[in-house]
This record gives sequence, C-alpha cells and structure tokens, in this order.
Amino acid sequence: MLRILKLLPLFIFGFVSAQEEVVHSVYFDTNKYNLTENQVDDVLKFIQSTDSVRIESISIYGYCDDRGKDEYNFKLSNNRANAIKEKLIENGVKSKIIVTIEGRGRVLIEDDIDNISEVRSKNRRVDVVMNFKEIPIEKLEIPGVYSEIHKNHVVGDRIYLEKLLFEKGSSKLTMKSKNELDRMARQLLKYKNLEFEIQGHVCCTPPFHKEAIDKHTKKRKLSVNRAEAVYKYLVFKKVPKTRMTFKGYGNTQPLGKGSDLDRRVELVITKV
Repeated sequence: MLRILKLLPLFIFGFVSAQEEVVHSVYFDTNKYNLTENQVDDVLKFIQSTDSVRIESISIYGYCDDRGKDEYNFKLSNNRANAIKEKLIENGVKSKIIVTIEGRGRVLIEDDIDNISEVRSKNRRVDVVMNFKEIPIEKLEIPGVYSEIHKNHVVGDRIYLEKLLFEKGSSKLTMKSKNELDRMARQLLKYKNLEFEIQGHVCCTPPFHKEAIDKHTKKRKLSVNRAEAVYKYLVFKKVPKTRMTFKGYGNTQPLGKGSDLDRRVELVITKV
C-alpha cells in the first residue's frame, strides 16, 4: 500500500525563487484511465518535491488524442483527471487545495505531422498543475531588454511588453493588453524606421513539449497564436505589415524571473 503523503521542503525547484507554477504529466494507453502503481508513485514524488508552505492550489486537466467522438473523449479525459484526483486524496493531499478537475477532451493535431503516433501518445495524458503562492517579482533588468521604444535601438534589442500578460492557456488579448498595445503602436508609428519580429512565449509546459495548447483552438500553437494576436492588433492600429513578422518560441526562452513573465510577447528589433 502506498504511504500517506508527507509534503517535504523544496529542493528540486529551490533555484527558481519566483517559480509560481510547475506541471507533471501522466500518460495513458488508448481508451484507458486506470493508473499503475508506478504512475501513482511518480505523481506523489512530484508533489513531495515541492514546498508545502507555498502550495496554493492544484489543478488537474485530462486530455485524449484526436480520434473518436467528442462525447466519448470528454468522458474519458474527465475519468483520467478524476483517477489522479482520487489517488492524491487517498495519499494525503487535502481535497480543498484541488481546485480544478477538468476533462478537456481531445487535442487536435496538424494533418501533415510525421510522428503522428508519438504525438497522439503524448496527448493521452493528465497534467497535474501545481500553483504556488505569488512571490513579488524583482524589477526586470536584463541587458538589451527595454520597456519602451526609442530612436537609438540596435538590431537584437528586445522590447518587453510588461503589461501584456496572458491568462493561462489563452491567446486572447485582454482590455489591459490592448491598452498596452495602443501605447506601443503610438511609439512604433513615431519611429518609422524600425522593423521587428513579434515573438510569442509560453511557460510551464513539460520539457518535451516545447509548445503549449491554446484552449480556444485545442491545438499546440499557443505561443504562435499569442504572437499573431499582437500582430493583428498592431495592423489594426495602422502599423504597416511590411515592418513586422511574428513567430512562436514556445517555452524555449524563459527569462528566469517566474512563470508570469514567461507567459509573454516581445518585440525584437530586426532592422533600424
């Protein structure tokens, strides 16, 4: 029988002082939702490796591959999420900190993917998302990174849109984000010589998933969609298309300042 869960002091994530969210994924065979003992042990080790004082909540999201009917997939993904929840509670995790148990159904994939079997196997899973109490993030001070556009930029300078932060899993622009882009558009129209790439970023995905799923499209293109959303808004604000491109970089370029700042879009100067 599995031992009662005892949450231990932080040691794995101790070097990332502003870490606010980490993810552990559990993978299932086709049409299955029962857990093996090894799977349960892995989830418990993930929980045990964190600082119990900082845990604010746990969210559990179930997924399926792209085959089968929607009704069946939603039921199966929900069963997978609930199987994880039940094992956590059995082993000492308090139910009140498990705030979300959600089956999200199937994950859509592109038709021209070469390794379709591998992609499908990674989509038959549950993500256990550990959310931590927020720690104040130090002022962003990184060489070559700016919060304003000026006339003396050089190629490679990055404009960090500090007030353009996205909700988890979303590429939708909030009103606050649009206000930030309105300000940025005015600066871009002032300095007409600058050309730039709009770079989208995500946080908190497992290491083998460089990209995250956009909850609105169900496809693993979240950073691309975030960058494209900014591109389209700037076009709407009369910034010429010829001055800008957009690209998603997934989780490959973390700032090391916490998950909120990695869920971002930047402008990178490509021509002055």
